[in-house]
Amino acid sequence: MATTRIDRAQVTDTALRLLNEVGLDGLTLRAIAKELKVQAPALYWHFKNKQALLDEMATVMYRRMAADGVPGMTPDTPWQDQLAAFNRALRSMLLSYRDGAKVYGGARFTGTDHARSLEALLTAMGAAGIAPSDAVLAGTTAYAYTMGFVAEEQGMGPEPLDVDARAIRLGDYPLAAAAGPDLFGGYEERYEAGLRVVIAGIEAVFAGRGGAL
Repeated sequence: MATTRIDRAQVTDTALRLLNEVGLDGLTLRAIAKELKVQAPALYWHFKNKQALLDEMATVMYRRMAADGVPGMTPDTPWQDQLAAFNRALRSMLLSYRDGAKVYGGARFTGTDHARSLEALLTAMGAAGIAPSDAVLAGTTAYAYTMGFVAEEQGMGPEPLDVDARAIRLGDYPLAAAAGPDLFGGYEERYEAGLRVVIAGIEAVFAGRGGAL
């Protein structure tokens, strides 16, 4: 291996590129080092372990998503629309990386890039009369919906499920069998419908608490 000088940004960019080629399970420090033409121990100057690298990868993923601002998140936009816009952007970003939800979920950001959109959303919800703790609950609930949806979506893999074969296998359970097309297809439509349900539920709960919605 050559003694190439590398920095954190090079390691992270290489890791994100390799992620799309080999997936999270194949993304080893050894594979990244080989791609960078350095010995694996050289990476430990920048990241103490793989989780530290994943934290940086998630931070860069978010940074790229928010680089030009999240469409629909402006100060004069109602909080419901801001919450929907952020989660749509999040889903799109996660889907642009193989195993994106696995990398992003549970990561600890290494920068403060995420604070801008969070501040904007909390400000908009506060202006609508929603207490900060309730606003956080609302935001994390919608976030959990998006993360879970994408994790399931990516976990299904590129090959569509044979819903007809599934229906035959579940012949003794007609309702469950008939649900196949709705369970394993139409991800765009199902995500949007579910997001509307989540946000409508949040609004209904906080309206019941006296929030000025």
